[in-house]
Amino acid sequence: MPAIDLPLQELRSYRGSSPLPDDFEAFWDATIADAREHPLAVRFERVETYLPLVETFDVTFAGYAGDPIKAWLHLPALQPGQQREPLPAVVHYLGYSGGRGLAHQNTLWAQAGYAMLIMDSRGQGYGALVGETADPHPSAGGTAYPGLMTRGILDPKTYYYRRLFTDALRAVEAVQAHPAVDASRVVVQGVSQGGGLAVAAAGLAAGRVDGVIACLPDVNFLADYPRALDIATTGPYPELENYLKRHREHVDAAFMTLPYFDVVNLARFARVPAYFSVALRDTTCPPSSVYATYNRYGEAAGDAGPVEKSIEEYAFNNHEGGGEHHVVRQLAWLRKLFA
Repeated sequence: MPAIDLPLQELRSYRGSSPLPDDFEAFWDATIADAREHPLAVRFERVETYLPLVETFDVTFAGYAGDPIKAWLHLPALQPGQQREPLPAVVHYLGYSGGRGLAHQNTLWAQAGYAMLIMDSRGQGYGALVGETADPHPSAGGTAYPGLMTRGILDPKTYYYRRLFTDALRAVEAVQAHPAVDASRVVVQGVSQGGGLAVAAAGLAAGRVDGVIACLPDVNFLADYPRALDIATTGPYPELENYLKRHREHVDAAFMTLPYFDVVNLARFARVPAYFSVALRDTTCPPSSVYATYNRYGEAAGDAGPVEKSIEEYAFNNHEGGGEHHVVRQLAWLRKLFA
């Protein structure tokens, strides 16, 4: 497959095309304040996975509008005579269409010695992994194209990702509530949509939630919508194209909404170290959209100084990105961070 985006040297300096709304920070301040009107109400219930080296809890917490959000919490199991020391935590966000799955399906970060919270994505779980969290606001904003990209898109207050981004931040607060977790050492991580949610959580946490110390976004989605709509030929971005092709009268309203949920804009406010990945032949999350996120990441940190960040380039990969090879690099990166 030939190159599908800008030349590499241009990618490395590309900063995106989405505007930053004048009321962007005020919008998110109000959104998070509204969510916090509802008690977090987090519950942890031990479940059996038949995995003797992992201890698992079924988690429920209050997300956007106090809606109940499901998650799994995995901990490395204590061995005989061992005492529990507070564990650093990895909050894992899921790719588009995926749910939290069954309790035993994904325990990677617990195997590495960390607490691992897997947040269910409301209204999803119809893909490879099942989900259990409903989105009780499905009709917000009128008609939509099949999928979630256009649900409520005519107003920032009703857009689906307002709810999901809020859930992502509340998931950090939920894992911090468990007594086995060191609330001062939380990492946000994910692939594709999960990578976008990790960036959103890092940006929203700045000045709002203490304890987030790093962000690991792989081939992140939800970035630089105008550019992605021009380039992406697979995955969820074409949902937007197909909706606007049919609803010509809604183009302006949609493009007024999307900048509030462009993680390029949220990345600006992140203050913690980040380790990105990008695939240069990615037709789902185009490399320019990932680079826009990376290049903007941390630019509004202000007096905090330059934010540490790096990115791995996978020159011949599509949306699988670095896959299992990149996981090895992440494991090494986190070991160094926590050391």
